Amino acid sequence: MKKVFLFVLLLGLLNSVMAQDAVYIFSFFKDNGQDGLHLAYSRDGYTWKELNNGRSLLTPATGDDKLMRDPCIIRGADGLFHMVWTVSWKEKGIGYASSADLVHWSPQKSIPVMAHETGALNCWAPEITYDAAHKTYMIYWATTIPGRFAAGESSGDGKYNHRIYYVTTRDFVQFTPAKLLYDQGFNVIDASIVPDRRRFIMFLKDETRTPPQKNIRIATSKKLTGGYSKPSAPITGNYWAEGPTALKLGNKWIVYFDRYMQHRYGAVESTDLENWVDVSDKLSMPAGIRHGTVVTITGKEFEHLLHESGE
Repeated sequence: MKKVFLFVLLLGLLNSVMAQDAVYIFSFFKDNGQDGLHLAYSRDGYTWKELNNGRSLLTPATGDDKLMRDPCIIRGADGLFHMVWTVSWKEKGIGYASSADLVHWSPQKSIPVMAHETGALNCWAPEITYDAAHKTYMIYWATTIPGRFAAGESSGDGKYNHRIYYVTTRDFVQFTPAKLLYDQGFNVIDASIVPDRRRFIMFLKDETRTPPQKNIRIATSKKLTGGYSKPSAPITGNYWAEGPTALKLGNKWIVYFDRYMQHRYGAVESTDLENWVDVSDKLSMPAGIRHGTVVTITGKEFEHLLHESGE
């Protein structure tokens, strides 16, 4: 019994040290995404400082429009950082690259995830979530295929009526055919999925314009690739919000989002994913920051990142 107690105590101390050592990295874009990847860091989740003196760390090189919007970075099971992004407003593929240190990146490539859909208008805000149980990565994004869904056809912005689609991969070389991931009868974009014990939590944007929603909601599933619930009530306030990304600090969730009509960033936090408090006034974010995601690195990795980025 004494040995078990000591083991639990040591494990708790180790987790505490790791938590104190953690540095949070926010990947984002500026303007229209033409200059590429920007990174900021934080140690507390509220005050974020931009790296590389505000300069891009990676110039977009794929897609017809050469944009790098909505960058999503995760740490893979292979130890590498994997990134996907929106390459264009009107193309049927997404961008992909990997890195060992967030500074030096593999050659960029386009993944033609919706090339088989002749009527598809776009591939927006792709993200990646790793399924540890199946050792696969799921890449998912929003696409409009005119006439595919009657619900929401006249309630969006112009001709857009998005749903969330996905592919899976083990190696970012071979991909399964694209399938529908989320359709609950409304216009939806900006899905961001995180594992939470034995379930997956999807933060999403209700893109309905008429009557106006433009807010962040939550859906859950026991399986990464489907079965997500109807959306919760909005967790954001009386303003338009998009691009949610979540960070869990201890028992507290912080969800960041772009309050894009107000040209500022916002955040809400909760300990139970049901009752939310707006903490936007606590945030200090880089000027011009747009839609992005958060990934956690170690203090040692952060020191290397500072050195390699010329800080």
